[in-house]
Amino acid sequence: MILETNPFQILTFIVAPAILTNSSSILTLGTSNRFARVVDRSRYLYDVLKVPEKLTPQEMAMYQKQLPVVGQRSLLLVRALTCFYVSVGSFAATAFVSILGAAITMFNNHSAASAIVVITLLCGFLGVIGLVVGASLLVCEMWLALDFLQKEVQLAEGIYHGSDSL
Repeated sequence: MILETNPFQILTFIVAPAILTNSSSILTLGTSNRFARVVDRSRYLYDVLKVPEKLTPQEMAMYQKQLPVVGQRSLLLVRALTCFYVSVGSFAATAFVSILGAAITMFNNHSAASAIVVITLLCGFLGVIGLVVGASLLVCEMWLALDFLQKEVQLAEGIYHGSDSL
């Protein structure tokens, strides 16, 4: 076996999931911050829409259209967070099961070691799938956020250019 000729192979099975766990954790932190910003945005929209007489008709229409999209963004972010949490847990399980497999291999229990390899691979694949799906959800949320920004810029430009003509 490779492990018998190269004891550092065990470190590869442990370090790779540890690095991926770190990546998942960083994505989780960033996504949590994005989710907090969406919550802040929904509260802002609610507060602004409570006093409609302070808004122009264009602002009112834009904010009313944004409210359901904020809900979509929050749902995408919660799903992405779920994927990243699953990834963190999967990569932690991968590292733990790899250590367990290394210990079992030392006792020459080949059938248990084979089962551990399968479990390790499944945990690792689940973690990678969680990262890919979570990142894809973040891309979708980013495009919704960009759409918000573009519409607000267009409205602001219209207001600005409208005041120039006065």
